[in-house]
Amino acid sequence: MRGYFSIGVEGISKPMNLGALMRTANAFGASFVFSIDAADRVRTAYKADTSRTFKTVPYYQWNTSDEMVLPKSCQLVGIELTDDAVELPEFRHPRAAAYVLGRERGDLSPELLQRCDHVVKIPTKFCVNVSLAGALVMYDRVRSMGAWRDRPVMPGGSVGDR
Repeated sequence: MRGYFSIGVEGISKPMNLGALMRTANAFGASFVFSIDAADRVRTAYKADTSRTFKTVPYYQWNTSDEMVLPKSCQLVGIELTDDAVELPEFRHPRAAAYVLGRERGDLSPELLQRCDHVVKIPTKFCVNVSLAGALVMYDRVRSMGAWRDRPVMPGGSVGDR
């Protein structure tokens, strides 16, 4: 798979959620993880990440979305339940992407949404936990951009069923 991605969250307030997001980002091969306007108690949340992602994957903290600096050609993808957002299963992921999720009990700020090149929603009835949402987005990216074979026609994974 060519390209790279990062994932982050705006206004996160629970250290365990950021720790879980960092661990999952590490598992899926994220190039970096970030937070914007994180609560004070979350600023050391990397300690809640049991895989010690911070030792191998950069973690950036920005106080505001205006401070956020992404690599050249990196597209910002907001993950948000809005009426005009693209459904995740229909979204073509950019080769270079930074995915940003909203706070646990709220939405992405209007300022950050305005900076987004794309806004995508997970097709659920209501918002799910921020670290779970991040895992779904990263899985979808890997699944849709990887060199995977088509799934079998019949249930299961037998090669003869393709």
